[in-house]
Amino acid sequence: MERSTASDTDSEKPNPSHHSTGTVQMRIKNANSHHDRLSQSKSMILSENVKVPEPVVEKEGYLLKAKIADGGKKLRKNWSTSWVVLTARKMEFYKESKQPALANLKPGYKPECVDLCGACIEWTSEKSSRKNVFQITTVSGNEFLLQSDIDFLILDWFHAIKNAIDRLPKERSCTSRNLEFKLRRSSSIELLNSLDTESKEPKPEHRKSLIFRLNYSASDTNDRNRVKSRLKKFISRRPSLKTLQEKGLIKDQIFGSHLHLVCEHEKSTVPQFVRLCIKAVERRGLDVDGIYRVSGNLATIQKLRFVVNQEEKLNLDDSQWEDIHVVTGALKMFFRELPEPLFPYCFFEQFVEAIKIQDNATRIKSMRTLVKKLPRPNYETMKILFEHLKKIAAKESVNLMSTQSLGIVFGPTLLRPEKETGNMAVHMLYQNQIVELMLSEYNKIFGSEED
Repeated sequence: MERSTASDTDSEKPNPSHHSTGTVQMRIKNANSHHDRLSQSKSMILSENVKVPEPVVEKEGYLLKAKIADGGKKLRKNWSTSWVVLTARKMEFYKESKQPALANLKPGYKPECVDLCGACIEWTSEKSSRKNVFQITTVSGNEFLLQSDIDFLILDWFHAIKNAIDRLPKERSCTSRNLEFKLRRSSSIELLNSLDTESKEPKPEHRKSLIFRLNYSASDTNDRNRVKSRLKKFISRRPSLKTLQEKGLIKDQIFGSHLHLVCEHEKSTVPQFVRLCIKAVERRGLDVDGIYRVSGNLATIQKLRFVVNQEEKLNLDDSQWEDIHVVTGALKMFFRELPEPLFPYCFFEQFVEAIKIQDNATRIKSMRTLVKKLPRPNYETMKILFEHLKKIAAKESVNLMSTQSLGIVFGPTLLRPEKETGNMAVHMLYQNQIVELMLSEYNKIFGSEED
């Protein structure tokens, strides 16, 4: 009895080793859970402090900007100077240079941002009387005008933005964007509002209009296809330009025609319009400050262009052409609109290689050889133009137009590559240098062999 009682008593005693083991396990578990919570807290803190890297800036600088539409709604045009920052996908507009301004930005300040995905970019002369203006239209219906008086600068910006847009996925084209605007401004919002939020069914009084609108939307694509088909048929049936010219319905154009065709039509080697403009400028513009650099009124220039193309008798001494900058603007436009520039495409690389020659005498000799190889109309027109520009540069003390200034103005106008490849800024530099050299060494390049 005593044994059994003793054994019973012993069996009821707690096992100290089991108790200690459980305690240790509980402590380890609690310690592990505390460690997990600590790790989780640390990871949360780290994730909050991680900074997302800013997009790489591809280009930045000052441009004149005007926002003319917001979500498809037209706005009053107001030009302002903006610091423009271009990245791979977007553009941002700041009031001043981004870096110095960071310290002075108010909390919560956000620059105006333009998403370039699906955007369109194009040169425009109708939206502003300023020169060198291009327009950016976004998918959301925002429209911006950007401008600079410096030709090579705005050209470089245009190609940089265009390249950025071209690299982005073509999710929605300009055509689909226009359709989107129409749908957005149509009664689609009213249609959604007409749905009963509880039953998610159209109210009885709106069912008929809902069916009509859905049918209209479904047939919209078919309507566009029919319009395209009709336009194609109309274009294919219309008379050719040559036929219309032979019948006298359309006259030969001066602006936008090949140089040799204009000369053949006039039976000359230099277009008459070029001669008239040069005479007018030399008669009353040699002493004008910024001649050829200052822009004339675009509307008046276009009017002069129309008069020239209609073969009306042109009198540049008429009071409507009294602003000499209109005459110089029209002359630059004539050379800019030549389908092939005054320096033919096939000669572009040869002239670039010639200007790279280090020895000045050899460089001038190469230029002279290339000039002599030009087609007769190109050579004669180039000779009379550079002779005229040489007279402009001779008056530099009065008109502030040096050979370098004239090179900047006329470089991109007179010669350019057929296809834009490589660095645009480098090409621009060579174009300017070629014009500058031909002005400063005019006598050696265009002079007779004896010279």
